[in-house]
Amino acid sequence: MTEERTVEPLLEPREGIPPVVADEAGLAEVVERFGAGSGPVAVDAERASGYRYGNRAYLVQLRRAGSGTALIDPVGCPDLSALDAAVSGTEIVLHAASQDLPCLMEVGFRPREMFDTELAGRLLGYERVGLGTMVETVLGLRLEKGHSAADWSTRPLPEDWLRYAALDVEVLVELRDVLHQELTDSGKLEWAREEFAAVLHTPPPAPRSDPWRRTSGIHKVRSVRALAIVRELWTMRDRIARESDLAPGRVLPDAAIVTAALEGPRTKKALTEISAFTGRSARRHMSDWLDAVGKARGLPDSQLPQPSTPGDGPPPPNRWADRDPAAAKRLAAARAVVAALSEEHHMPTENLLQPDAVRRLTWEPPAEITDESVTDRLGELGARHWQIALAAHPIAKALARLETREV
Repeated sequence: MTEERTVEPLLEPREGIPPVVADEAGLAEVVERFGAGSGPVAVDAERASGYRYGNRAYLVQLRRAGSGTALIDPVGCPDLSALDAAVSGTEIVLHAASQDLPCLMEVGFRPREMFDTELAGRLLGYERVGLGTMVETVLGLRLEKGHSAADWSTRPLPEDWLRYAALDVEVLVELRDVLHQELTDSGKLEWAREEFAAVLHTPPPAPRSDPWRRTSGIHKVRSVRALAIVRELWTMRDRIARESDLAPGRVLPDAAIVTAALEGPRTKKALTEISAFTGRSARRHMSDWLDAVGKARGLPDSQLPQPSTPGDGPPPPNRWADRDPAAAKRLAAARAVVAALSEEHHMPTENLLQPDAVRRLTWEPPAEITDESVTDRLGELGARHWQIALAAHPIAKALARLETREV
């Protein structure tokens, strides 16, 4: 692990703040410049989560040796496929890649080879893996992180935001180089490569069948008629949010949906007496909210939602002891193995082996517990080769020992 060093503030990009590229001519110049550069390409993206509907990119930052730094406005330049082609075959360096890859792919930038500095930090056992902390711990430089939650759909973008954005990629390749060496020295480089490839090739999650069930506070809603109100208000809010390009919570907070479901207001006056409906955006759509509540009230019983929908996996672990005590013992034994391996290899348990894989393996174990059957099952559940090599045998041994005791 890198020894402690004096921390210096990183206040300005080396070549200054580059202009924001927002037209085809400017993009063509960036494509030529980055195609002629050398070495890995540092990439970051800024979104407007919590402000706009969806998670599209509103700024893309890149840096490469010999190319300098570029700031690209994907609103003005919505197709970055030419840039993608110019650096094809080059390693792309990202921090917390799973957050940025979807919005980068939306604009045609699709890395084929990647290094994720956050994921590398996890595998190496760093306790805190945010970009600012990693840069400070590993490189001895302090990044200001004051604008990470800003509304990046703002135009024009303030100069201090652009400075922050440029600095996010300023030393990302240098951070990558140190972590690459640490991975090599610790024998974890191939593990990291498997993890990076898994992130790159993981398909986007399928849309949820009932996304309205994730409304915060829905656990308070007990009757199916009230659940129907949640569903109809959520659906109405989602339509309005999409059409207005606003984050759904800015149109109507979840608390308003749940309170309306519990109180069942029948008039606009009753709606306005719910404090969460007093926001400007919520007041603008009072008729829509009342229509949604009325629709839920008028549904026949056959069209009311069920209290819950069965999942495709095991129940929550806190219910295992009652539902299947033997499975609960298997889960505890497997978790103990993973915890011991995580401590031995200095990384979080969730990185050593995915918790969902542990749950599914122990809820429905192979008919015969052997190294081979556990290996096969973990592979089916998406565990990486390095994870299986570490965990399959000790987990199989622990589960087999439990079976022997029960016999």
